[in-house]
Amino acid sequence: PNQHPEKLIPKLIQNIRNGKTVPIYGDGKNIRDWVHVQDHCEAIDVVLHKGEDGEVYNIGGECELRNIDIVKEVITLFEQGYDLIEYVEDRKGHDWRYAMNISKIKKELGWSPRKQFSLGELIK
Repeated sequence: PNQHPEKLIPKLIQNIRNGKTVPIYGDGKNIRDWVHVQDHCEAIDVVLHKGEDGEVYNIGGECELRNIDIVKEVITLFEQGYDLIEYVEDRKGHDWRYAMNISKIKKELGWSPRKQFSLGELIK
């Protein structure tokens, strides 16, 4: 909820609702680790209260998904066709994968994400 309108999911929803094509970088196989904002905030709170000064704790959602799979799911939820997908040139230096190893925060601070990734909730 409340992601910046230029980010992937809000942009998809906005474009589909407005009858526009859905741009996707490269072949869409870039992978992102999705974490719900509430989980992220709770993890920060845990780090502030339980973490050791000077330590680094990675926060992630343990939910790695390819951009193209997100795009196709959103299009399907709107009962539209994949012909809306417009492949555009990838940005130079664009990372193929964003992911976090969260084993340290889980082991040392007892935190792990609780929210499941569900696009259906976003569309309602």
